[in-house]
Amino acid sequence: MTQKRRFLTPAGSVELQSELSNLKSVRRPDVSARIREATETGGTVDNAEYEEVKNEQAFIEGRIQDLEEILANSTVTQRDKRVADTVQFGSSVTVTGEDGKRRSYQLVGSAEAKPLEGKISNESPVGLALLDRKIGDEVEV
Repeated sequence: MTQKRRFLTPAGSVELQSELSNLKSVRRPDVSARIREATETGGTVDNAEYEEVKNEQAFIEGRIQDLEEILANSTVTQRDKRVADTVQFGSSVTVTGEDGKRRSYQLVGSAEAKPLEGKISNESPVGLALLDRKIGDEVEV
């Protein structure tokens, strides 16, 4: 199966690498110690604490796998500063809606998108509509 090539901003790449490092060097050993402790104090059968820690371990291992896949199949891309008047990957843009409200967005890769923080994916409907537009262009999404 061919992996989908993703794009990351330099800051997004650093953020994901930092999260991966924290999961491997801090959270994984902590969960292992907690599993050992839960096993010693109450065994594994009908032990709610053990089940909870095992679920946390599964989440951590899944997230590690996801991050390793994202980082292995991503290209770190910076916006071309020579084309300052065109919206491109990594650009920050401010849009004014029909209601007159102004919203600011940064176009980032899907792996680092956080819409509530104004980071939208270049693959999202709004991101796709904004790409390659110029200052003053009207866009309908």
